[in-house]
Amino acid sequence: MKNILKVALLLIIITDVNAQETEAVYDRPFIDLGQKTAIGGYLEGNTNYFAEDGVTEGFSMEMRRFNIFLYSKISERIQFLSELEFDHGTEEIALETAQLDFKFGTGLNFRAGILLPELGLVNANHDSPKWEIIDRPLSSTNLIPSTLSEVGFGLFGKFYLNNNTVLYHAYATNGLQDGIILNEEGRTFVGGGKSEKAFEEDNNGRLSYNGKLRIKNKKIGTLGLSFYRGVYNTFALEGEIVTDERSVRIYAVDFIVPVFKGVIQGEVVKVMVDVPIDIVEIYSQEQQGGFIEMVYPLYSREMFGYANAVINTTARFEQLDYNMGTFKSTGGEIGDEETAFVAGLSFRPTASTIFRANYRHHLKTDILGNAPAIMGGFQVGFASYF
Repeated sequence: MKNILKVALLLIIITDVNAQETEAVYDRPFIDLGQKTAIGGYLEGNTNYFAEDGVTEGFSMEMRRFNIFLYSKISERIQFLSELEFDHGTEEIALETAQLDFKFGTGLNFRAGILLPELGLVNANHDSPKWEIIDRPLSSTNLIPSTLSEVGFGLFGKFYLNNNTVLYHAYATNGLQDGIILNEEGRTFVGGGKSEKAFEEDNNGRLSYNGKLRIKNKKIGTLGLSFYRGVYNTFALEGEIVTDERSVRIYAVDFIVPVFKGVIQGEVVKVMVDVPIDIVEIYSQEQQGGFIEMVYPLYSREMFGYANAVINTTARFEQLDYNMGTFKSTGGEIGDEETAFVAGLSFRPTASTIFRANYRHHLKTDILGNAPAIMGGFQVGFASYF
């Protein structure tokens, strides 16, 4: 058995170390893996007009994001990547990525720094110019709190099995912190556990774990299976245990399937949170949701002097249940659900630049299950790498 393990490890290490990196974080037009250092980024601007139950705040414009990337090939087997994000001008500045990769071989590599956990379809592949719809999917923001960045380390790599490519990521991080419950949202909200303090220290001394297995087939498509688990609450003060340890678990299945010239993609997400029994009906123990999206090219030819311009049509259906279960007092089903439909057109003069127009329609049901609030509106915007 020991000899088998040694041979397997040797095969992993001696696999072609110069193989091209196919991860989403390196799939950016400014990066040439053969060069020493590169600077790039992307920007995103939009206009918005929404009305909810007939009430509107009118027309507004926003400069949603301005992100700067820095990439450096330190040596043949060591590379660095970072991403600094400016939200709404300088309202919020965040260091989303600052990772150092040590490459042993295609099948085994080490990563450390500020990482993007591989969770669902969007978190590690969130750049605005890659998406045809302006707003990110609800399941990718309200269940998986994209963009989620955490300090940690781990392993990643890929293998080839017949016509399939198998990619894996396994990370250990500081994890999410207090705020998943007893927050301003008034419901269980995983995004409330994000904290800048997590870049400095863990609040409870318990590592969180994230893993993803992705299988790619050129003809059939891509299937991803991912999970995240950790203790989120501060359960000890100055060495004294003051409450129980409470965990958060996230499971996701995502897929990308080519259909004729287009693609169908989506994800399904399940969230499970340990919640104190006395607030369990207000702050749910289970949430679930997902989306399915179709992108199809309507027209592809030279336009306005751009040789490879394309006009795409897009449609997305998404549904979330923020509080699964029933009321103990009445036995009635707990509400707090959201359903949305988005349709749109986009124009790509080049693969790295997009102009988008979307119509969004939402139905939101409160925790008591009353008649849903109806929200609808239009968005027009652009996004481009540089």
